[in-house]
Amino acid sequence: MFRRERSIPLQGSAAALCNNLSVLQLPARNLTLFGVVHGPSAQVLSAAPDGMPLAQRQLHVKEGAGVSPPLITQVHWCVLPFRVLLVLTSHRGIQMYESDGSVMVYWHALDSGDTSSVQAVFARGIASSGHFICVGTCTGRVLVFDIPAKGPNIVLSEELGGHHTPVTDLATEHAQGQDGVADMVTADDSGSLCVWRSGPEFTLLTHIPGFGVPCTSVQLWQGIIAAGYGNGQVHLYEATTGTLNVQINAHARAICALDLAPEVGKLLTAAEDTFVHIWKLSRSLESGCIEVEHCHGECVSDTQVCGARFCDPSGSSFAVTGYDVTEILRFGSM
Repeated sequence: MFRRERSIPLQGSAAALCNNLSVLQLPARNLTLFGVVHGPSAQVLSAAPDGMPLAQRQLHVKEGAGVSPPLITQVHWCVLPFRVLLVLTSHRGIQMYESDGSVMVYWHALDSGDTSSVQAVFARGIASSGHFICVGTCTGRVLVFDIPAKGPNIVLSEELGGHHTPVTDLATEHAQGQDGVADMVTADDSGSLCVWRSGPEFTLLTHIPGFGVPCTSVQLWQGIIAAGYGNGQVHLYEATTGTLNVQINAHARAICALDLAPEVGKLLTAAEDTFVHIWKLSRSLESGCIEVEHCHGECVSDTQVCGARFCDPSGSSFAVTGYDVTEILRFGSM
């Protein structure tokens, strides 16, 4: 069971975007960082374990031509083996910062040449694998950036072309050096999923066709792909084969966020029906099939939920953002 804890105030409400919350736990400093998008700006906040806000910073899109400032689409921390970077995507490009948002170390402008004049240009979907950071785009391409151990010498090393509609989300899992293991999954507006093996050259292992419903959020854990869709369903696939093992009618409206607590296999699902659910994933010892158990349901009343994340790898606490709500809602286990 979970109970409501002290909320963290925001300077403005979270924008009505899927996956609009990023969380980075810093155990050595006894801090948790939160990132939330609000229109043309992103807020980065640090808080003590009791929710007491300690510091905050506003990030904006790099200046350029245009009458109005471009909108930010996502903010996300990427934990690499040797450093942590904060990545911000927008209708103009991709910005990478040091983990506290104090220094921008890289800027990549999006090329509008591949889109028509009436189609919006944007990047969306951020994940890291090894020393690479991957970012999805409106053209369906996934940009792969090679990140050095320190400094700003970041290089666009590859573009992955498995999607034909805009990318919605990315997820990765540390494969621990296992050859041939699927360690990244990408999703798009048609509901299609692509499963990849990362490395000096990324390899497409499996393509899972869509069914006309956007896949808004995706996670990867121990060879299990969890995909949340615009019809409120959650599908669990085998990453190696793309086989659908479990279909959950989890929510009454579109899913806006998924998250996984890797230490225990808990899956968090949040949707526009105001509910946040927590599920336990496991595999049958006899058959090896994926099994699911519902653990908790939380109604965030009168709130259009747009982001939700676990605050620790054991899944003992989580946070929620909502459109037109000027605080981050926190919940902890009883």
